[in-house]
Amino acid sequence: MLVAKLIRWGVLLSGVGGVCAYNLAPEPGAFVQPQGWPAPAYHFATNPATAAGRELGRALFYEPALSRDSTISCASCHAPAMAFAHADHRVSHGIAGRLGSRNAPGLFNLAWSTSFHWDGGVNNLEVQAINPLTHAAEMDVTLPQLVARLNAARTYRTKFYRAFADSAVTTPRLLKALAQFTVSLESYNSRYDKYVRHEPGGEFNEQELNGLRLFRANCASCHREPLFTNHGFANNGLPPDSLYHDQGRAAITGQAADRYQFRVPTLRNVELTSPYMHDGRFQRLRDVLRHYTTGIQPSPTLAPALRRPLLLSPNEQKDVLAFLLTLTDREFVSNPAYQYPRQDLLPATTPTN
Repeated sequence: MLVAKLIRWGVLLSGVGGVCAYNLAPEPGAFVQPQGWPAPAYHFATNPATAAGRELGRALFYEPALSRDSTISCASCHAPAMAFAHADHRVSHGIAGRLGSRNAPGLFNLAWSTSFHWDGGVNNLEVQAINPLTHAAEMDVTLPQLVARLNAARTYRTKFYRAFADSAVTTPRLLKALAQFTVSLESYNSRYDKYVRHEPGGEFNEQELNGLRLFRANCASCHREPLFTNHGFANNGLPPDSLYHDQGRAAITGQAADRYQFRVPTLRNVELTSPYMHDGRFQRLRDVLRHYTTGIQPSPTLAPALRRPLLLSPNEQKDVLAFLLTLTDREFVSNPAYQYPRQDLLPATTPTN
């Protein structure tokens, strides 16, 4: 059985995996640190979460009035059924049909992330939302405009009062509420997790076991268990795109050594988060694996681990793909605490600007 470590809101004790209690059943949406996982990087003490704060964040996450013309919400690019990714779209879609230049990644296990966006241009979850909110190709709203809009909605002022004991909507409170919700998005109950914990429902067949062995031998340096990412950046040998000319991490650091390096994504729920890569160029997982076996393009910044050929037979590739499917967490994508709020919880907002 999973021994969960519950971090009570606003209290994070010192030490590795600082915890307050064991074997407690957390309230719906409360943060849980799974046994054996590293301590989260997120500083919970700077944003003490409450049930009211998470509910406010959830309402805001699904609220189209956060966009300039009230047509899209955060969930428009991060849908729960797709592990909070943007299925079937190569790149993000903003207001008025505007297209971004990068694939919208899945949102979960963010408490362990030390940087955000494909280029790592943001290093704090509590300000991460500023980029999509204000970007011209996404939600295209100014923060003063948004704060005024929410302050004009009585239902939101009530929600802010419940969350912060003050009905005034401010930019910091807006961002903290969104962070309280998004940091609660956790995925740790896939079949792989149950296999590791020796729980019923975690049985692997021979193909999946061989796929796990091959994965650990060939992929784990970047996609490290249990989070299936090392939270680093890498040039994974993709030919540079001819449409966006995206320099990746180098656009943030200005360093030639970072050219074409992008954040290493988690492989959890990878079955649900197609298309793949920073620009969504691959629709199928087998195309991704084919890239790593036969499509690597050499370059000065290519990840060292990819400078030697990845030798996997067609059957071995199938085994790896079979293992990757065990990382799908159906309990996560159907968790009621993460879904669209009941209609009576959402305000009717009619923005005028």
